[in-house]
Amino acid sequence: MIQKNKNLQLKENEAINYKDIDILRKFINDQGKILPRKVTGLTMKQQKIVANSIKQARMLAILPFTNQEI
Repeated sequence: MIQKNKNLQLKENEAINYKDIDILRKFINDQGKILPRKVTGLTMKQQKIVANSIKQARMLAILPFTNQEI
């Protein structure tokens, strides 16, 4: 069973932007995949915003598509 990680939740007034790499990296696993809602504990609306921001950052080459450190 997947346990929820409550540390990933966003603050009420915290804005998600594709430029905030430190915030977006919290929602990506070590393989570079976007974490699901069950793990992050976000609402559906917040999860969509996070996913779209991550995808936009990837397209602009701010975030990598995969983790190359292995």
